[in-house]
Amino acid sequence: MADLRPGVAGVILAAGGGTRFDGPTHKLLAPFRGRAVIDWVFDAVETAGFNQTYVVTGAVDLGAVLRPTHTIVEAPDWVDGQSRTIQAAIRQADRDGHDAIVVGLGDQPLVPASAWRSVGAAAGTIVIASFDGDRRPPVKLHRTVWDLLPSSGDFGARSLMRQRPELVSEIPCTGNPADIDTTEDLIKWS
Repeated sequence: MADLRPGVAGVILAAGGGTRFDGPTHKLLAPFRGRAVIDWVFDAVETAGFNQTYVVTGAVDLGAVLRPTHTIVEAPDWVDGQSRTIQAAIRQADRDGHDAIVVGLGDQPLVPASAWRSVGAAAGTIVIASFDGDRRPPVKLHRTVWDLLPSSGDFGARSLMRQRPELVSEIPCTGNPADIDTTEDLIKWS
């Protein structure tokens, strides 16, 4: 088992509105295999063993499912896109003195702890999980690239990876990177 490098925080992006999901609740709180979608992500990140876990919140109140070990990072401008939620996490990680963050999505319940751990333990400036050749979160971002990430728009690290491919390392991971965006996704993967 790979050991996480010191100073690496796990970041769960959970701020979005989930507007494509037409179920009776927000997609992150929807029942999935007996628990809320985001509970599976919480378990994976906690099992991975990060120094600290940030949950970036915005559109939905996650108070009922948050855990005492989480550091809540509010992103009041979440509606301006994913870049704003990542920037909120970066500001907190910088204040807390972390060297890198491993960013994943709150709606990816089938990404196992081993993927989070492998990405977090790998050396590199930008390290992304590869599931059967498909690059998907989680992605590790070293502090040296934090200033290069977009500060506006609905963009995450993907745009930076396209601009600076020489900074990117890919780590083969097991698991399923499917995200739950619609009720059809929820049914398909349940």
